[in-house]
Amino acid sequence: MPHDHEAILQKVRQELPTDELLCDLSDLFKIFGDTTRIKILYALLESEMCVCAIADLLGMTQSAISHQLRILKDADLVGKRRQGKTIFYSLADEHVRTIVAQGFEHLMEKDLEKHGEA
Repeated sequence: MPHDHEAILQKVRQELPTDELLCDLSDLFKIFGDTTRIKILYALLESEMCVCAIADLLGMTQSAISHQLRILKDADLVGKRRQGKTIFYSLADEHVRTIVAQGFEHLMEKDLEKHGEA
């Protein structure tokens, strides 16, 4: 007996975002695909920091950190504020905080399941 899925397809077609929005979402997730950027986001999840502190934390040059921060800033994932000559970076908003935190929560849950502790 054939499976009738036309009602499901019609519903999904109505809800499916435009190709442009889906492409933008894909580009956003590509930014999360770099370990250095993830480390920076996780550090900023814990505290607002300046470039020199992030560089020290990650054992990288300030130039390398600035490059990654520029990518994160261009994607509206981090914000900055100036205090005197120092610029402090933080997560842009609660959406970014939620994405990073839930990603880690998902990984930790899977890790516990894998090791038989869940």
